[in-house]
Amino acid sequence: MSKRIYWLLPDVASARRTTDDMLLARIDERHMHFVGREDINLSGLHVANVLQTSDVVRAAQWGALIGAVLGSAAGLVVAWYLQVPGEPPRWGLVVVLAMVGAIFGTWASSMIGVSIPSQRLRRFERAIQQGQILLMLDVPPGRVEAIESRLQALHPEAHLEGIEPNIPAFP
Repeated sequence: MSKRIYWLLPDVASARRTTDDMLLARIDERHMHFVGREDINLSGLHVANVLQTSDVVRAAQWGALIGAVLGSAAGLVVAWYLQVPGEPPRWGLVVVLAMVGAIFGTWASSMIGVSIPSQRLRRFERAIQQGQILLMLDVPPGRVEAIESRLQALHPEAHLEGIEPNIPAFP
């Protein structure tokens, strides 16, 4: 389990220096995620991917839930109305249609969610549009204070924007 630390950096040069300092602090590059305005060149930095910048994961979870419920309801209707007289309803259809509904719901809602900005990053939109760079660091809980202290000491231009207690398994 990791905690995610959010830092706002004023520019790309500061972001590159911060990357070097975090590498020296033994934070692997894959645990650093940078978000900036689309017209800013973030080459050389580990840029956040679509899973971290969109609501695709949350949308997929909701789609699976809604799809499973609707699939179950459809399965109940089909099992009840297509039963052969004298035989019990085919309840296996409920399970099959629930799974089909969950799969379809996950797929359809993730297609929508990929285009929606992450709710977690919504509070940083203004700063990013002004040209600042957001750094998301995923660190073990025992190292949070040490990393914060190091960043504050080495990068007074950066601003701590908070800690997310539990980062998602699929960021």
